[in-house]
Amino acid sequence: MEWSVLKSHKYTVGQTVRYMAGPLNRATADGSYKIIKLLPPDGDEHQYRIRNTEEAFERVAKESQLDRHR
Repeated sequence: MEWSVLKSHKYTVGQTVRYMAGPLNRATADGSYKIIKLLPPDGDEHQYRIRNTEEAFERVAKESQLDRHR
């Protein structure tokens, strides 16, 4: 099945979200990020390219690692 046919992404490009890193890099990665690009799912979970203005690189995050920015 083509990924665009699956349920839509929960977040949109340009939206600010809270990223919760896994236990291996928790201290350095948690924080506010902007959604840069919607990516195809990994298995049954959508992925996103995200960016924190304090970092010189982008990250790929699964939807379960993101929450609405408060």
